[in-house]
Amino acid sequence: MKTQSIFGWAAGLLLAMLAVVTPQCSRAGSPENVRPAAVAGGFYPADSKALSAMMDEMLARASVPKISDPILAVVAPHAGYQYSGPVAAYTYAALKGRKFSRVVVIAPSHFEAFGFTSVYDGDAYATPLGTIAVDKSFAQQLAKMGPSIKLSSRGHAPTPQGAEHAIEVELPWLQRVLGNFQLVPVVMGDQSYESSRALGVALAKLIQGGDTLIVASSDLSHYHPYDEAVRIDHKTLNALQDWDYLSMSRNFATRVWEACGGAPIVAAMIAAERMGANHAELLKYANSGDITGDRSRVVGYAAVLLTKAQGQRSAAQPFSLSAHDKDQLLALARKSVEHAVRTGKMYETAASSSSTLAQERGAFVTLTEAGQLRGCVGYVAASKPLDLTVRDTATLAALRDSRFRPVAASELGLLEYEISVLSPLRRVLDTRQIKIGQHGLLMKNGDYEGILLPQVATQEKWDRQKFLEETCAKAGMQANCWKDDNTDIFLFTAVIFGGPKATAPEPASPPGLPLRPGQQAPGSPPH
Repeated sequence: MKTQSIFGWAAGLLLAMLAVVTPQCSRAGSPENVRPAAVAGGFYPADSKALSAMMDEMLARASVPKISDPILAVVAPHAGYQYSGPVAAYTYAALKGRKFSRVVVIAPSHFEAFGFTSVYDGDAYATPLGTIAVDKSFAQQLAKMGPSIKLSSRGHAPTPQGAEHAIEVELPWLQRVLGNFQLVPVVMGDQSYESSRALGVALAKLIQGGDTLIVASSDLSHYHPYDEAVRIDHKTLNALQDWDYLSMSRNFATRVWEACGGAPIVAAMIAAERMGANHAELLKYANSGDITGDRSRVVGYAAVLLTKAQGQRSAAQPFSLSAHDKDQLLALARKSVEHAVRTGKMYETAASSSSTLAQERGAFVTLTEAGQLRGCVGYVAASKPLDLTVRDTATLAALRDSRFRPVAASELGLLEYEISVLSPLRRVLDTRQIKIGQHGLLMKNGDYEGILLPQVATQEKWDRQKFLEETCAKAGMQANCWKDDNTDIFLFTAVIFGGPKATAPEPASPPGLPLRPGQQAPGSPPH
């Protein structure tokens, strides 16, 4: 994400409405390096009584269910209170009555570009409701946890381009519902998955006990028509509830989905998961059109809790395809390959009338000839409607699998097609979760990555350890890489149909996709 271009509107708003509130005069022993309330009077009232009254009214209107489970992290929007406040109130209403001695607020950088995670090096942040001391000991420890995390004022101190608001606007809410706490302000200049992972892992290692709350400060999509914004935002929210943060990060990077604080959300999910969180509760979704009535260009907002559920949550309804859906997809795969082989162009298909095929799903297409693998390529993340994913990956399997020469026209009548439609990805917390024949694996360690589909282990008669070792090998790593703390193992299930099956249909490392300008390589990690 290019930090200086996320919100063009923010710069104009701040230049027009910026009001700097100077903290009260320092007394002996009071903090010296205080970050002022730079957007008070613009994003929220500068008068403490008016601010408190505004928040209290919004909190009173936020009807949240009783949450008895521990709340480890939350997501809250950061636009002007008149726009996002009614949604943010749901996040903070859920925190009423809870005690946290420390709050880590993670935000994106809207105005200043830098390539690291900046943990504030000052003493305090100020709001019209008072000064919040920084937990300097925790901040210093956090900055020592990895090279991508540094103590700095970058992203915190106001600049000539504007003052960062994404941390500041969360603070009056926290003061109002929690009272006293120490603050750890974090601004992410680098929005990559590796940066989010480094921060999330570091926080999980440092946080002991349940007295620390993590707040991910983020709005969702920006400036789409109302219905389109709702559609885009619910893709993000569905992945959040499925806990598929790897796909979220990748789709944020390619702008398939949108969240200006996408990296903070991913970092909070990674930290919370490693601290025991296992459930994402969507409390409220709305956008600016719901407030202003102008539905032409809206900004999306969501209130989400990441909790450690004590009981068994009801499982989501498993994804399934009817026999008709499967026939349609197999026919589409065949038409796509035949058209591309004969013309060199992507097959153009009308939008599917099936709501199931319009769902965005990852999928792989495996081609076989006389029982031998002839090509296998797929999208891991759900970035396109299923029918378009099958069209693209079938074409790529025929023409762009680097392990094979392109399929020739003379072979078209000999090809058999198998399609694997993937579930969302979920990180493996215990390798005993992995079930041979049911789960596929994706292994990732930095730039090394490999994936094996569920049917591979069954066909090769591998046990769990062998499956792990072979996935490591597929990723180009040593066989025991799965034991490395820096290796993330993700599992998924698949709806598999077509055939006959090839022997060990391992997918290729995804190639480039030159068929249409601007199209992304399926399943490839963002750089």
